[in-house]
Amino acid sequence: MAEQVERERMDFDVVIVGAGPSGLTAACRLMQQANEAERELSVCVVEKGSEVGAHILSGAIFEPRALDELFPDWGERGAPLNTPAIRDEVYLLKDESAARKLPNALVPKTMHNVGTPGAENGRNYVISAGNLCRWLGEQAEELGVEVFPGFAAQEVLYDEGGTVRGIITGDMGVGADGEPKDGYMPGMELRAKYTLFAEGARGHLGKRLIEHFDLAKGRDPQHYAIGFKELWDVPAERHEPGLVLHGSGWPLDKETHGGFFLYHAENQQVVVGLIVDLAYSNPYLSPFDEFQRMKHHPLLEQYLEGGSRVAYGARAITKGGINCLPKMTFPGGLLIGCDAGTLNFAKIKGLHTAMKSGLVAAETVFEAIQGGDEGGQELTSFTTRWEQSWAYRELRETANFGPAIHKYGTVMGGAYNFIDQWLGGKLPAVRDTTPDHAKLEQAAQGRKIDYPKPDGKLSFDKPSSVFLSNTNHEEDQPSHLRLKDSAVPIRDNLPRFDEPAQRYCPVGVYEVIEGDDGQPKFQINFQNCIHCKTCDIKDPAQNIEWVAPEGGGGPNYPNM
Repeated sequence: MAEQVERERMDFDVVIVGAGPSGLTAACRLMQQANEAERELSVCVVEKGSEVGAHILSGAIFEPRALDELFPDWGERGAPLNTPAIRDEVYLLKDESAARKLPNALVPKTMHNVGTPGAENGRNYVISAGNLCRWLGEQAEELGVEVFPGFAAQEVLYDEGGTVRGIITGDMGVGADGEPKDGYMPGMELRAKYTLFAEGARGHLGKRLIEHFDLAKGRDPQHYAIGFKELWDVPAERHEPGLVLHGSGWPLDKETHGGFFLYHAENQQVVVGLIVDLAYSNPYLSPFDEFQRMKHHPLLEQYLEGGSRVAYGARAITKGGINCLPKMTFPGGLLIGCDAGTLNFAKIKGLHTAMKSGLVAAETVFEAIQGGDEGGQELTSFTTRWEQSWAYRELRETANFGPAIHKYGTVMGGAYNFIDQWLGGKLPAVRDTTPDHAKLEQAAQGRKIDYPKPDGKLSFDKPSSVFLSNTNHEEDQPSHLRLKDSAVPIRDNLPRFDEPAQRYCPVGVYEVIEGDDGQPKFQINFQNCIHCKTCDIKDPAQNIEWVAPEGGGGPNYPNM
């Protein structure tokens, strides 16, 4: 924009970026402590989604350990934990029709959801993570937290000494040409003593902070997966509330790691999904199409047949574990939850560990402020508290899980981890120091995949899927998917990798079309973007940068 604009300034004790599990937990715990100490404390949560929960996507099997610490009376408060897990089944899909059920004795203890230590009645719960966040948002507001949905944190505020002092929210009402439209509203400066970044996987400000403060020094590069999820209404006779299915194998080949999940939730609904490791090598692989054909396996079809798909979404998962966990402290703030990478991938769970990081952050920040701290310090005591927590211990105990699967494959890597857990972590450490984007083979070495046409009953195309995500962006705004060099997709990625963005994007944002001059042209349909961040992670040239669009844009996930 041509002119420097005057921005409104608001001051808080704590600003939290992201109304996800870690951010809302931190907000609630901060206010609990303030109310107990009879101290005034101003806490603000900014959320880019149109409402709290709109951008939240997770399986989800929920271990309530951190929730028990935050709200021991969560049942009386009406927390949406209504379906306890009653039975676990784990399968290996051998091909498109055969499956082998693993004996319970051979299932790693991290995959057990019934009889789980720390869970009420020894159980975990099948939940909607979005609804859990909506409920946490209500608790936060009742405690006195100011929650601002529809406002995207666009920039980090630094003072002259390089200390984080808050964030700047994005301008509203800017046209695609970068000029203000009617109704233009400049972003606000939200200043704070401490700022907590809780944006979820591959948060764009978290990514910048990691680079700016060199927080990943000495760590392995972070690793990611893309997770797909659909919500289905199913006939009563096919529904068993609390039944939990996990598995691996077909349709993914031996070089592509991942696995499926199918959970029986409440209200005659089933959630089904596929997690595909973004370290895959074949540039012709389409994770979306792998997911769609997976549902035709008889093991899954038996629960979905006769049902109707009511929601769809996809999201990157930060899955590197403790080897990849960056330093989480810097002057003036903290990086928490999946913005840092606290998910325990061996459990296929991250909500409980994200929430625990929020609890530790809140207690550290409040102690500092209560002691007269005016902000801007590096709260190194957070690291001590975090490393003494059960969440950190979980990550330490499962450090080999992801690297072993990358090195030995899903089956042999799974066996390595089973033995490692059985021996109490005595096997040699395994590391993976190659970034996911660098694993992609060139097209000449890749294998083209002939995906079956969707039948419209169990499998579907991308346009109908993005429709079910309720995604919307104002068309006349700058694209939030930025190319560092606009020539790279056609000049480099197309001849070398057959431009894999056409396939790894789960909603068809990226296309290679014929231009007016008859030459290939790279087209970005940013209106379809569901904010999964896969392009930011998997682009082999690291040429695509995802930034937050105008607040309120993106998916509006119901009950996901």
